Amino acid sequence: MLNGVGVKRTIQNLLLSFFLLPSSYSQQYTIKFATLAPEGSTWMNVMKEYDAVVRKESGGRLGFKIYPGGVQGDEKGVLRKIKIGQLHSGGFTGVGMGEIAPRVRILDSPFLFRSHDEVDDIYLKFDKEFRQAFEDGGYVLLGWAEVGFVHVFTSLPIRKPEDLKGLKMWTWEGDPIAETAFRALGINPIPLSFDNVLTSLQTGLIDAFYTSPYAATVLQWYTRSKYMVDVPLADAAGAVLVSKKFYDALPTDLQEILMRHGRVYMAKLTKLSRQDNRIAIEEMKKRGITVLSAEERDVQRYIEVGDRARRMLIGKLFTEEFLNQVEQSVREYRINHRVAK
Repeated sequence: MLNGVGVKRTIQNLLLSFFLLPSSYSQQYTIKFATLAPEGSTWMNVMKEYDAVVRKESGGRLGFKIYPGGVQGDEKGVLRKIKIGQLHSGGFTGVGMGEIAPRVRILDSPFLFRSHDEVDDIYLKFDKEFRQAFEDGGYVLLGWAEVGFVHVFTSLPIRKPEDLKGLKMWTWEGDPIAETAFRALGINPIPLSFDNVLTSLQTGLIDAFYTSPYAATVLQWYTRSKYMVDVPLADAAGAVLVSKKFYDALPTDLQEILMRHGRVYMAKLTKLSRQDNRIAIEEMKKRGITVLSAEERDVQRYIEVGDRARRMLIGKLFTEEFLNQVEQSVREYRINHRVAK
Protein backbone atom coordinates (compact mmCIF):
# COMPACT_ATOMS: atom_id res chain seq x y z
CA MET A 1 0.00 0.00 0.00
CA LEU A 2 1.08 3.58 -0.62
CA ASN A 3 1.69 5.90 2.29
CA GLY A 4 0.86 9.63 2.13
CA VAL A 5 4.21 10.52 0.53
CA GLY A 6 3.85 7.75 -2.06
CA VAL A 7 0.35 8.89 -3.03
CA LYS A 8 1.59 12.46 -3.42
CA ARG A 9 4.46 11.37 -5.68
CA THR A 10 2.15 9.20 -7.77
CA ILE A 11 -0.20 12.13 -8.33
CA GLN A 12 2.74 14.38 -9.23
CA ASN A 13 4.01 11.83 -11.76
CA LEU A 14 0.56 11.49 -13.32
CA LEU A 15 0.22 15.25 -13.62
CA LEU A 16 3.70 15.52 -15.16
CA SER A 17 2.85 12.82 -17.69
CA PHE A 18 -0.37 14.63 -18.56
CA PHE A 19 1.39 17.93 -19.27
CA LEU A 20 3.98 16.17 -21.38
CA LEU A 21 1.36 14.49 -23.56
CA PRO A 22 1.25 17.09 -26.38
CA SER A 23 4.83 16.37 -27.48
CA SER A 24 4.09 12.66 -27.68
CA TYR A 25 1.45 13.28 -30.34
CA SER A 26 3.77 15.17 -32.73
CA GLN A 27 3.53 12.58 -35.51
CA GLN A 28 -0.06 13.51 -36.30
CA TYR A 29 1.22 16.84 -37.67
CA THR A 30 4.06 15.56 -39.81
CA ILE A 31 4.31 17.27 -43.22
CA LYS A 32 5.64 14.86 -45.82
CA PHE A 33 7.76 17.07 -48.08
CA ALA A 34 9.52 16.10 -51.34
CA THR A 35 11.98 17.97 -53.56
CA LEU A 36 14.44 17.43 -56.40
CA ALA A 37 17.08 19.34 -54.42
CA PRO A 38 19.96 16.98 -53.54
CA GLU A 39 21.11 16.21 -50.01
CA GLY A 40 23.87 18.57 -48.86
CA SER A 41 22.77 21.46 -51.10
CA THR A 42 21.98 24.91 -49.73
CA TRP A 43 18.32 24.27 -50.56
CA MET A 44 18.23 21.22 -48.31
CA ASN A 45 20.29 22.81 -45.54
CA VAL A 46 17.90 25.75 -45.23
CA MET A 47 14.88 23.46 -45.43
CA LYS A 48 16.25 21.52 -42.47
CA GLU A 49 16.73 24.76 -40.54
CA TYR A 50 13.11 25.64 -41.29
CA ASP A 51 11.99 22.23 -40.03
CA ALA A 52 14.06 22.57 -36.84
CA VAL A 53 12.64 25.96 -35.86
CA VAL A 54 9.05 24.86 -36.61
CA ARG A 55 9.52 21.79 -34.40
CA LYS A 56 11.01 23.88 -31.61
CA GLU A 57 8.38 26.63 -31.58
CA SER A 58 5.50 24.19 -31.92
CA GLY A 59 6.76 22.16 -28.98
CA GLY A 60 7.27 19.15 -31.22
CA ARG A 61 3.68 19.15 -32.48
CA LEU A 62 4.63 20.00 -36.08
CA GLY A 63 7.53 19.05 -38.31
CA PHE A 64 8.58 17.93 -41.77
CA LYS A 65 9.60 14.53 -43.06
CA ILE A 66 11.87 15.46 -45.95
CA TYR A 67 12.45 13.40 -49.10
CA PRO A 68 15.34 14.97 -51.06
CA GLY A 69 16.99 14.26 -54.40
CA GLY A 70 13.89 13.25 -56.34
CA VAL A 71 13.36 10.00 -54.43
CA GLN A 72 9.60 10.60 -54.63
CA GLY A 73 9.76 11.25 -58.37
CA ASP A 74 9.79 14.38 -60.51
CA GLU A 75 7.66 17.41 -59.72
CA LYS A 76 4.59 16.18 -61.56
CA GLY A 77 4.92 12.85 -59.77
CA VAL A 78 5.11 14.64 -56.42
CA LEU A 79 1.93 16.57 -57.27
CA ARG A 80 0.12 13.32 -58.05
CA LYS A 81 1.18 11.90 -54.68
CA ILE A 82 0.02 15.03 -52.88
CA LYS A 83 -3.34 14.73 -54.60
CA ILE A 84 -3.90 11.24 -53.19
CA GLY A 85 -2.48 12.10 -49.76
CA GLN A 86 0.83 10.20 -49.89
CA LEU A 87 2.68 13.53 -49.62
CA HIS A 88 1.60 16.94 -48.38
CA SER A 89 4.16 19.46 -49.55
CA GLY A 90 6.96 20.07 -52.01
CA GLY A 91 9.70 22.36 -53.19
CA PHE A 92 8.83 23.24 -56.78
CA THR A 93 10.39 25.01 -59.72
CA GLY A 94 8.37 26.54 -62.53
CA VAL A 95 7.41 23.18 -64.02
CA GLY A 96 5.58 22.08 -60.88
CA MET A 97 4.17 25.50 -60.11
CA GLY A 98 2.79 25.75 -63.63
CA GLU A 99 0.72 22.62 -63.07
CA ILE A 100 -0.93 24.30 -60.08
CA ALA A 101 -1.11 27.96 -61.12
CA PRO A 102 -0.17 28.59 -64.79
CA ARG A 103 -0.17 32.40 -64.50
CA VAL A 104 2.68 32.21 -61.96
CA ARG A 105 4.93 31.02 -64.80
CA ILE A 106 5.16 34.64 -65.89
CA LEU A 107 7.99 34.81 -63.34
CA ASP A 108 10.00 32.44 -65.56
CA SER A 109 9.33 34.42 -68.74
CA PRO A 110 12.35 34.55 -71.09
CA PHE A 111 14.47 37.71 -70.94
CA LEU A 112 11.92 39.54 -68.76
CA PHE A 113 14.21 40.47 -65.85
CA ARG A 114 17.68 41.99 -65.90
CA SER A 115 18.42 42.26 -62.18
CA HIS A 116 17.49 40.77 -58.84
CA ASP A 117 16.02 44.11 -57.80
CA GLU A 118 13.51 43.91 -60.64
CA VAL A 119 12.62 40.36 -59.61
CA ASP A 120 12.06 41.37 -55.98
CA ASP A 121 9.90 44.30 -57.01
CA ILE A 122 7.53 42.11 -59.07
CA TYR A 123 7.26 39.48 -56.32
CA LEU A 124 6.28 42.24 -53.89
CA LYS A 125 3.80 44.02 -56.17
CA PHE A 126 1.98 40.88 -57.29
CA ASP A 127 2.23 38.85 -54.09
CA LYS A 128 -1.52 38.81 -53.52
CA GLU A 129 -2.25 37.64 -57.10
CA PHE A 130 0.32 34.86 -56.97
CA ARG A 131 -0.82 33.58 -53.56
CA GLN A 132 -4.43 33.55 -54.73
CA ALA A 133 -3.47 31.65 -57.87
CA PHE A 134 -1.85 28.93 -55.75
CA GLU A 135 -4.87 28.75 -53.42
CA ASP A 136 -7.21 28.47 -56.41
CA GLY A 137 -5.11 25.46 -57.41
CA GLY A 138 -5.39 23.88 -53.97
CA TYR A 139 -2.09 24.95 -52.40
CA VAL A 140 -0.75 27.44 -49.87
CA LEU A 141 2.49 29.33 -50.52
CA LEU A 142 4.87 29.03 -47.56
CA GLY A 143 7.66 30.98 -49.24
CA TRP A 144 9.43 31.74 -52.50
CA ALA A 145 12.63 29.77 -53.02
CA GLU A 146 14.18 31.35 -56.09
CA VAL A 147 16.50 29.13 -58.16
CA GLY A 148 18.11 32.16 -59.78
CA PHE A 149 19.09 33.44 -63.18
CA VAL A 150 19.29 30.61 -65.69
CA HIS A 151 22.08 30.41 -68.26
CA VAL A 152 22.67 28.23 -71.30
CA PHE A 153 25.61 25.81 -71.00
CA THR A 154 27.04 24.17 -74.07
CA SER A 155 30.01 22.27 -75.49
CA LEU A 156 30.21 24.72 -78.42
CA PRO A 157 30.91 28.48 -78.29
CA ILE A 158 27.80 30.68 -78.55
CA ARG A 159 28.49 34.32 -79.38
CA LYS A 160 25.21 35.39 -81.00
CA PRO A 161 21.63 34.08 -81.15
CA GLU A 162 22.16 32.32 -84.50
CA ASP A 163 24.84 30.08 -82.98
CA LEU A 164 22.19 28.42 -80.82
CA LYS A 165 20.40 26.89 -83.81
CA GLY A 166 22.87 24.05 -84.28
CA LEU A 167 22.65 22.81 -80.71
CA LYS A 168 21.03 19.66 -79.39
CA MET A 169 19.34 21.58 -76.60
CA TRP A 170 17.63 19.89 -73.68
CA THR A 171 14.28 21.15 -72.50
CA TRP A 172 12.43 19.94 -69.43
CA GLU A 173 9.74 17.60 -70.67
CA GLY A 174 6.34 19.26 -70.43
CA ASP A 175 7.69 22.79 -69.82
CA PRO A 176 5.92 25.23 -72.18
CA ILE A 177 8.07 28.19 -71.13
CA ALA A 178 11.40 26.64 -72.13
CA GLU A 179 9.99 25.06 -75.27
CA THR A 180 8.50 28.37 -76.44
CA ALA A 181 11.67 30.34 -75.62
CA PHE A 182 13.88 27.99 -77.63
CA ARG A 183 11.50 27.82 -80.56
CA ALA A 184 11.50 31.62 -80.63
CA LEU A 185 15.29 31.35 -80.91
CA GLY A 186 14.95 28.94 -83.83
CA ILE A 187 15.86 25.80 -81.83
CA ASN A 188 14.01 22.49 -81.84
CA PRO A 189 14.72 21.35 -78.28
CA ILE A 190 14.93 17.74 -77.12
CA PRO A 191 12.44 17.12 -74.29
CA LEU A 192 13.72 14.89 -71.50
CA SER A 193 12.85 14.33 -67.86
CA PHE A 194 15.03 16.06 -65.28
CA ASP A 195 16.76 12.87 -64.12
CA ASN A 196 17.87 11.96 -67.66
CA VAL A 197 19.90 15.12 -68.35
CA LEU A 198 23.33 14.02 -67.09
CA THR A 199 23.16 10.64 -68.83
CA SER A 200 22.02 12.30 -72.06
CA LEU A 201 24.95 14.74 -71.88
CA GLN A 202 27.34 11.83 -71.36
CA THR A 203 25.98 9.88 -74.34
CA GLY A 204 25.79 12.91 -76.65
CA LEU A 205 22.01 12.84 -77.05
CA ILE A 206 22.14 16.51 -76.02
CA ASP A 207 25.06 18.95 -75.98
CA ALA A 208 23.43 21.96 -74.34
CA PHE A 209 21.25 22.64 -71.31
CA TYR A 210 19.98 25.53 -69.20
CA THR A 211 20.01 25.95 -65.43
CA SER A 212 21.37 28.21 -62.72
CA PRO A 213 25.16 28.14 -62.15
CA TYR A 214 24.77 26.69 -58.65
CA ALA A 215 22.47 23.93 -59.89
CA ALA A 216 24.93 23.15 -62.70
CA THR A 217 27.65 22.50 -60.11
CA VAL A 218 25.51 20.66 -57.55
CA LEU A 219 24.07 18.35 -60.23
CA GLN A 220 27.50 18.00 -61.90
CA TRP A 221 26.00 18.91 -65.30
CA TYR A 222 28.69 21.52 -65.87
CA THR A 223 31.31 18.74 -66.22
CA ARG A 224 29.82 17.95 -69.64
CA SER A 225 30.07 21.51 -70.96
CA LYS A 226 32.75 24.01 -71.91
CA TYR A 227 30.89 27.29 -72.16
CA MET A 228 28.28 29.35 -70.31
CA VAL A 229 26.39 32.12 -72.09
CA ASP A 230 26.58 35.26 -69.97
CA VAL A 231 23.14 36.59 -71.01
CA PRO A 232 20.62 34.94 -68.65
CA LEU A 233 17.73 33.16 -70.32
CA ALA A 234 15.34 33.84 -67.42
CA ASP A 235 15.10 34.07 -63.66
CA ALA A 236 13.88 30.69 -62.45
CA ALA A 237 11.26 30.86 -59.74
CA GLY A 238 10.91 28.35 -56.95
CA ALA A 239 8.46 27.89 -54.10
CA VAL A 240 7.66 25.74 -51.10
CA LEU A 241 3.98 24.82 -51.27
CA VAL A 242 1.72 22.79 -49.01
CA SER A 243 -1.61 21.20 -49.80
CA LYS A 244 -4.38 23.60 -48.79
CA LYS A 245 -6.42 20.66 -47.55
CA PHE A 246 -3.60 19.64 -45.19
CA TYR A 247 -2.87 23.23 -44.16
CA ASP A 248 -6.50 24.01 -43.38
CA ALA A 249 -6.69 20.95 -41.12
CA LEU A 250 -3.86 22.25 -38.90
CA PRO A 251 -4.63 24.18 -35.70
CA THR A 252 -4.45 27.92 -36.32
CA ASP A 253 -1.41 28.40 -34.09
CA LEU A 254 0.54 25.85 -36.14
CA GLN A 255 -0.56 27.50 -39.38
CA GLU A 256 0.84 30.79 -38.11
CA ILE A 257 4.17 29.21 -37.08
CA LEU A 258 4.49 27.45 -40.44
CA MET A 259 3.69 30.56 -42.47
CA ARG A 260 5.80 33.01 -40.46
CA HIS A 261 8.94 30.91 -40.51
CA GLY A 262 8.33 29.93 -44.13
CA ARG A 263 8.67 33.56 -45.17
CA VAL A 264 11.82 34.02 -43.10
CA TYR A 265 13.68 30.89 -44.17
CA MET A 266 12.72 31.02 -47.83
CA ALA A 267 13.91 34.64 -47.94
CA LYS A 268 17.17 33.39 -46.43
CA LEU A 269 17.32 30.66 -49.06
CA THR A 270 16.84 33.15 -51.90
CA LYS A 271 19.64 35.33 -50.53
CA LEU A 272 21.99 32.35 -50.18
CA SER A 273 21.01 31.02 -53.60
CA ARG A 274 22.02 34.29 -55.25
CA GLN A 275 25.32 34.18 -53.39
CA ASP A 276 25.87 30.53 -54.36
CA ASN A 277 25.25 31.34 -58.02
CA ARG A 278 27.90 34.07 -57.99
CA ILE A 279 30.40 31.76 -56.31
CA ALA A 280 29.55 28.90 -58.68
CA ILE A 281 30.41 30.99 -61.74
CA GLU A 282 33.84 31.79 -60.34
CA GLU A 283 34.43 28.16 -59.40
CA MET A 284 33.44 26.94 -62.86
CA LYS A 285 35.83 29.43 -64.45
CA LYS A 286 38.63 27.93 -62.37
CA ARG A 287 37.63 24.49 -63.64
CA GLY A 288 37.78 25.44 -67.31
CA ILE A 289 34.34 26.82 -68.13
CA THR A 290 34.50 29.87 -70.43
CA VAL A 291 31.87 32.55 -69.88
CA LEU A 292 30.82 34.01 -73.22
CA SER A 293 29.72 37.65 -73.32
CA ALA A 294 27.43 39.09 -75.99
CA GLU A 295 27.64 42.31 -77.97
CA GLU A 296 25.07 44.96 -77.05
CA ARG A 297 23.24 44.48 -80.37
CA ASP A 298 22.95 40.74 -79.65
CA VAL A 299 21.66 41.39 -76.13
CA GLN A 300 18.94 43.54 -77.68
CA ARG A 301 18.06 40.71 -80.05
CA TYR A 302 17.68 38.33 -77.10
CA ILE A 303 15.35 40.86 -75.48
CA GLU A 304 13.27 41.01 -78.66
CA VAL A 305 13.09 37.20 -78.74
CA GLY A 306 11.84 37.24 -75.15
CA ASP A 307 9.11 39.71 -76.02
CA ARG A 308 8.01 37.51 -78.93
CA ALA A 309 8.07 34.35 -76.80
CA ARG A 310 5.97 35.94 -74.04
CA ARG A 311 3.35 36.91 -76.62
CA MET A 312 3.30 33.30 -77.82
CA LEU A 313 2.36 32.19 -74.29
CA ILE A 314 -0.72 34.43 -74.00
CA GLY A 315 -3.79 32.27 -73.51
CA LYS A 316 -1.67 29.23 -72.65
CA LEU A 317 -0.34 30.34 -69.27
CA PHE A 318 -1.48 33.89 -68.61
CA THR A 319 -3.73 36.56 -70.06
CA GLU A 320 -2.54 39.45 -72.19
CA GLU A 321 -3.81 41.85 -69.53
CA PHE A 322 -1.74 40.23 -66.78
CA LEU A 323 1.37 40.11 -68.99
CA ASN A 324 0.96 43.80 -69.81
CA GLN A 325 0.62 44.64 -66.11
CA VAL A 326 3.83 42.82 -65.20
CA GLU A 327 5.81 44.21 -68.13
CA GLN A 328 4.62 47.74 -67.34
CA SER A 329 5.67 47.30 -63.72
CA VAL A 330 9.15 46.21 -64.82
CA ARG A 331 9.46 49.22 -67.14
CA GLU A 332 8.33 51.59 -64.38
CA TYR A 333 10.84 50.11 -61.97
CA ARG A 334 13.67 50.63 -64.47
CA ILE A 335 12.65 54.24 -65.07
CA ASN A 336 12.39 54.98 -61.34
CA HIS A 337 15.62 53.18 -60.63
CA ARG A 338 17.49 55.22 -63.24
CA VAL A 339 16.03 58.44 -61.80
CA ALA A 340 17.06 57.39 -58.28
CA LYS A 341 20.60 56.72 -59.44
